Amino acid sequence: MGIKVGNVIKKLLDMGVVTTINQPLDIDTASLIASEFSYAVENIPIDEDILEKEEDAPEELVHRPPVVTVMGHVDHGKTSLLDAIRETNVMGKEAGGITQHIGAYHVSLPKGDIVFLDTPGHEAFTAMRARGAQVTDIVVLVVAADDGVMSQTVEAINHAKAAGVTLMVAINKIDKPNADIEKVKRNLMEYGLVPEELGGDTVFVEVSAKKKQGINDILELILLQAELLELKANPNKAAKGVVIEAKLDKGRGPVATVLIKEGTLKVGDPFVVGVKFGKIRALINENGEKVTQVGPAMPIEIIGLSGVPEAGDSFIVVDDEKKTRQVALFRQQKKRESELVKTSKIALENLYDKIQEGYVKELNIIVKADVQGSIEALLKALNELSTDSIKLHGIHASVGGIVESDVMLASASNAIIIGFNVKSDTKVQQIAEQEKVSIRFYSIIYDVVSDMKKAMEGLLEPTLEEKTLGRAEVRSTFTISRTGTIAGSFVLNGKIVKGEHARLLRDNVVIHDGKIYSLKRFKDDVKEVESGYECGIGIENFNDLKVDDIIESYTYEKVLATL
Repeated sequence: MGIKVGNVIKKLLDMGVVTTINQPLDIDTASLIASEFSYAVENIPIDEDILEKEEDAPEELVHRPPVVTVMGHVDHGKTSLLDAIRETNVMGKEAGGITQHIGAYHVSLPKGDIVFLDTPGHEAFTAMRARGAQVTDIVVLVVAADDGVMSQTVEAINHAKAAGVTLMVAINKIDKPNADIEKVKRNLMEYGLVPEELGGDTVFVEVSAKKKQGINDILELILLQAELLELKANPNKAAKGVVIEAKLDKGRGPVATVLIKEGTLKVGDPFVVGVKFGKIRALINENGEKVTQVGPAMPIEIIGLSGVPEAGDSFIVVDDEKKTRQVALFRQQKKRESELVKTSKIALENLYDKIQEGYVKELNIIVKADVQGSIEALLKALNELSTDSIKLHGIHASVGGIVESDVMLASASNAIIIGFNVKSDTKVQQIAEQEKVSIRFYSIIYDVVSDMKKAMEGLLEPTLEEKTLGRAEVRSTFTISRTGTIAGSFVLNGKIVKGEHARLLRDNVVIHDGKIYSLKRFKDDVKEVESGYECGIGIENFNDLKVDDIIESYTYEKVLATL
């Protein structure tokens, strides 16, 4: 408009809007302020088309190295295998050195290159996938020959299948005297991983990281899988990639490790990464050396960011430096708006306040129960609570435990979840906390109706809030005369505490609620057993224990209702 910034800010302050020179304005404020200076504003949306993938001509594509992630259960030898690969290649000088400066190994072999990602575990793998970042081409699942398939092994299989990546199995520790390779293969077949020699399509490799056996075999088979996948990328275009990890370095400022997926990244390139932007000041390779450019499927450390991005954020080089700032600010604004929406979710404790403010005219409820009869009774009782100031709506009701999709539906529709004689697992509770979704558990219909009524009247009393202490999986059962059935269990998370409340879950449905009267480690009575250990659990007045049941130890804490 050709008007000094100070004058615009002064006008905004007169209107009660406190802002700075760099802050974007929404369209309504911009239109209002422009009209004060006799100008009209035309709303042209920010062009985020730079994110759209351009189709590459087949002749522009060239072969690229495969990106491999090693996954598996704790203590099955993931790190040992990576170390063995690294040492083998460092010792064989013709293959070149590998280091781990940037959370990735780059292995050079006579037949081709391989990039190994040093992933911090399944959570990071899932977080990247949730943001649409498909980083890995091949997953190597490490299973110990003397231990077999464990909980995290199954978790890794599910993550790899959900991500749609090629899965290879490395049976490690074959040098151990109690190694049972055939048993491992049989166990894995139950999860759909059938070895090639039995007519399946999963590659199995037998290795010993300790004795350096089968290391060259696994590298050759990875390259063979990569050939079958026909991995290609176009190096002659602006670079696109994914952030593997990022940190704030004392001397260098924000630093991110980026895996380039396509194109070539050069020093001086302007870029957008998530809600951050910048211009490449330096590129550091895996050996800690500065380079001027880097091609597809290569990990590189970048310096020149405006802030620390998140793992899984997409990295895109843009032709115009001005556009990078514009897109980043636009994304920041969208992120702020979505966070504001999240923090205004309804909990039963603040329902009365929301009604008084006129914020709630309708309250959405999701009901999950153990049987259909309970659902019908609950919905009928809750619908009768509707008043002139608030209408109660049961937007979803089904039999079974509370799952992720229930939490996401509650988040999208601003609903409260009521669990009647059912539970949710730890992961679902974590997602509910992130999404600010309120979940309430009950076992008596009267309590549900009473709490809802009190919440609507603003009279909610201090409640006994349940605190989960830990969960254990029943692996076997033993019957002892004059004592009853004891569950030989493995503690999955938290801790199991003697004398505390315990509920037995079968397929996420509560079968029994009682107390833990007996807790043993080997033959010793103990007060509590931590995660990762095995123990024997006896539940008061209950003997119908089965393998794969979940025993959840919990206690109650008094929490004041906040209005």
